[in-house]
Amino acid sequence: MLNFDADRFRSIQGGAVALAGPLRTTVGELVDGGARNLFFLGAGGAGVLMQPAALLLGRSSAFPVKLVHAAEIVAMGDVSLGEGSIVVIPSLSGTTKEAIEVLEYAQGRGAKVIALTGHANTPVAQKADHNFSNFAEDDTSSEMFYLLSLVVVLSILDARGELAGPSFDAIVGELSLLPELLVSVKESFEPRAEELAGLYRDEPYHIITGAGSAW
Repeated sequence: MLNFDADRFRSIQGGAVALAGPLRTTVGELVDGGARNLFFLGAGGAGVLMQPAALLLGRSSAFPVKLVHAAEIVAMGDVSLGEGSIVVIPSLSGTTKEAIEVLEYAQGRGAKVIALTGHANTPVAQKADHNFSNFAEDDTSSEMFYLLSLVVVLSILDARGELAGPSFDAIVGELSLLPELLVSVKESFEPRAEELAGLYRDEPYHIITGAGSAW
């Protein structure tokens, strides 16, 4: 596959799955300690990637969850953000200006911040109450953030006794197979990808749309 290092991809996504245990412990302690809501406060693409997890929690639990753009909540505020709030801030670089600002804003209101970063020696990672770093770069960060945000939500459901079906550990065991399966999916789509590249390489712009979970 063009410009794709399968071993590197497996390593990065496997690293994300490996954080499931520590994340479960941290989130469980916060929930058991009286957490009353969850905020996903990201900026740019990293913030958008939190949407599936936020939707899953909203549909599966009475535990309040909000997904708000980092700069928006700093500018406009939210009365439900404060003591007892868990704030999840994804930032691949760990240096995103809006991420640093919303982290300090949330902590100033008494919230506990969980940072999901690609680099540990960065302001977001170091300022957060709890940081979970897994090296990634732009070409591998989407899957990583999907996995980590999913684990956060599964941890809340598990801590609250709302996890229907398989246990948390069983789900994580299945997720450990995902890096290899994702490589297989990419490999199987390669002929179609090459075809699409030939068809659309000269188009001046693209509109990407979808329905349901694909969107």
